[in-house]
Amino acid sequence: DEDEDEDEDEDEDDDDDDDQNNDGEVDDMSSRIAEIRLVSSHREVYEPCDDSFALVDALLADRINLIEHKPKICMEIGCGSGYVITSLILLLKNQVPGVHYLATDTNPIAARVTNETLEAHGVEADVICTDIASVLEKRLAGSVDVMVVNPPYVPTPEDEVGMEGIASAWAGGENGRRVIDRMLPVVDLLLSEKGWFYLVTLTSNYPKEICLVMRKKGYASRIVVQRSTDEENLLILKFWRVKDEESLEKETSSPSFVSQFSKSLSSLWR
Repeated sequence: DEDEDEDEDEDEDDDDDDDQNNDGEVDDMSSRIAEIRLVSSHREVYEPCDDSFALVDALLADRINLIEHKPKICMEIGCGSGYVITSLILLLKNQVPGVHYLATDTNPIAARVTNETLEAHGVEADVICTDIASVLEKRLAGSVDVMVVNPPYVPTPEDEVGMEGIASAWAGGENGRRVIDRMLPVVDLLLSEKGWFYLVTLTSNYPKEICLVMRKKGYASRIVVQRSTDEENLLILKFWRVKDEESLEKETSSPSFVSQFSKSLSSLWR
């Protein structure tokens, strides 16, 4: 009996060691994101801020799924400083080989800054200066497996939308939806059948309405990260295609889907 007890103790010790090793791996993987000190900057380019960090945190939270997803093409629309696309590359580069990364921005200075950030981290992506993804739509239609977007979402007067320079990174028009609403059909066009889409929103953007718009296009959704800051109430949404109409109906009409938004929004506004 004593021998059996010793064996059990040894098994428990082995389990503890395994847990420690696993935890160590998770911590190591979690550190594989862009370093702020290596992120390039310019007065006309949006610097990493709470929304950027929340989006990268969402990717970190979903990284095991992302690795198992084995994307072939990953893309960021509105890359700004390059912090997010660089972080995504670093998260996946040792786990998923052969991924093609792309990033776009309407601001040519942002495109240059993103290239500098990528180079500083020793990683590569194709960076294109274009409005949303206009020059890539034909070439990439139905091909993008992971799309990340931190759009201009701040509610502003309509005449501020599309201004040159740094204003293009945040001015979102009425309810902050002007650019988001233009972007959703493009994202739908570019995503592959297994495509995933991560989107930064404010509560003032009516995120539940955005989810319902995407539902009509055949996407289920969930909140990956929610965060309340001094100035913003942020939600990072994830969308994915659901082929079967019955499954889509089940996903988007379930109590968990509805309550997720109700609880999130009520807690953010307290």
